[in-house]
Amino acid sequence: MRSAAIAGRQTVPEAAPATTEEQIVRAAVRLFAERGFHATGIRQLAEQAGINSSTLYHYMGTKEDLLFRIVQDSSKRLIEAARQLTARELDPPAAICGLVQIHVWSHATYSAETAVVDNELRALDKPRREAAVRLRDRYEAFWSKTVEAGCARGDFRVPDRRIARLGILQMCSGVAQWYSPSGKLSLRDLVAAHAQMVLGALGASRDRDQVRTLLLEADAQPIADRVWSQP
Repeated sequence: MRSAAIAGRQTVPEAAPATTEEQIVRAAVRLFAERGFHATGIRQLAEQAGINSSTLYHYMGTKEDLLFRIVQDSSKRLIEAARQLTARELDPPAAICGLVQIHVWSHATYSAETAVVDNELRALDKPRREAAVRLRDRYEAFWSKTVEAGCARGDFRVPDRRIARLGILQMCSGVAQWYSPSGKLSLRDLVAAHAQMVLGALGASRDRDQVRTLLLEADAQPIADRVWSQP
């Protein structure tokens, strides 16, 4: 069985669901994160959502339909937040700090959802898995373009930009596995620490005060709050 801690670390209080669909999606996120996709049955999903199995099929279709819905929704929010941030044409060091803030914040705040997306993609059939990978590639393109722009300007110095991007994203995604809001490290400090490590990995080391200045310049949190508050 998956660690229940992953499902339990959703750090934003869940409001009462406004619709039956929301109830189903939230139940699926909890169960897929805790037990895994294949170990979760339709009956368990229906019970967790407080409905019967026929109602679940009526609203969401198959279990795989539900997983794909979760993957799509999560990926599209990341894409939209990254789009809004990079559209402001910040200098690359500020832009990369803003991308780090969006990614670390979302993975720490919605740890169950992001764990499902990161761990259960292989459970999708080939067409939907390919669609999910295309969404992931769209999101990662914002990181690639920011790293490329920084290298072109001389802000960043990396021997292999692809490996740098993959390593950075893996590090930032990892907070979903271990961060706890009840721990000693605040989410603000967590973001700053990761932004500092990312800049170091890109050959653009800054001290903590300089990193906080770049994060203030990026001002990414209002974007994240707005995107994730939308239904």
